[in-house]
Amino acid sequence: MTAVHNEKIASIESIQRSFKEVDYICSKSIATTLYLAFRLNKPILVEGPAGVGKTDLANKTAAFLDLPLVRLQCYEGLDESKSLYEWKYGKQLLYTQILKDKLNDIVKETNNLAESIDALHRYDDIFFSKQFLEPRPLLSALQHQSGSVLLVDEIDKSDDEFEAFLLEILSDFQVSIPEIGTIKAESMPFVFLTSNNTRELSDALKRRCLHLFIPFPEPELEREIINVRVPDISENLRIQLVDFIQQVRKLDIKKLPSISETIDWARVLLLLHADKLSKETVRDTLNVFLKFENDITVVNDKIHELTQHALKEAQG
Repeated sequence: MTAVHNEKIASIESIQRSFKEVDYICSKSIATTLYLAFRLNKPILVEGPAGVGKTDLANKTAAFLDLPLVRLQCYEGLDESKSLYEWKYGKQLLYTQILKDKLNDIVKETNNLAESIDALHRYDDIFFSKQFLEPRPLLSALQHQSGSVLLVDEIDKSDDEFEAFLLEILSDFQVSIPEIGTIKAESMPFVFLTSNNTRELSDALKRRCLHLFIPFPEPELEREIINVRVPDISENLRIQLVDFIQQVRKLDIKKLPSISETIDWARVLLLLHADKLSKETVRDTLNVFLKFENDITVVNDKIHELTQHALKEAQG
């Protein structure tokens, strides 16, 4: 870490202040985990419901530290070649053609077949040198001299085999490429792994990481998030819409509204020049934060009750 980085992470409070400058409201729990991860050089495994800001935390950390973000999106079937490196086959083929055109010049001074083969073998390793190597996210993150933020997104969507391979990378922050040798990290990346809990992760991976669970925010925190992300909305309407969303999350619906969808709804209400919630406005915009027809039906049946509760909340 540079002196500038050390200043930004000098305390839990300084992390919270710095994150606010990049439009991310960092709770004390999140700031504490970040502080410990910075100091202990440990990856962070971030879990929680979809849409609570897991991926955005990595994005804002990169902005906060002024480091490049390297993102690896996980999926079933992801393997070493897609995540670590591959060879530039097109460039190798081009080089093969160039070498073919130079064959006569290479072997013309040799006296026999054995000497000709030895002369050609001197060019073997060039095909598998660093100039023909195409770094994928994991290797790319290790090669940034000033450091980077590595986001391994939705690790729970990958296979057990890839998880084991990733654990090896995170343990030593180095990779072995048979044709080249071991490549160590120029500067240790700051690592986030996100999970939506679609499968159980191994104990070995969890031991390697600090664990951070981000729940849906409390009303006060969610109002602060809206204030930062949609500053033009009135305080009265901000209180109402957050209360409405908080109530919806208590209902038995398939997909609970995320923080990002609360922000979207706030922007929509601002575009509609709404100064307070009304049944008509809410009914017309339910599809902004509800994505299933059955969920819309459930909320629509309770729309009067939910709207009145939100209006009373704003009145204090």
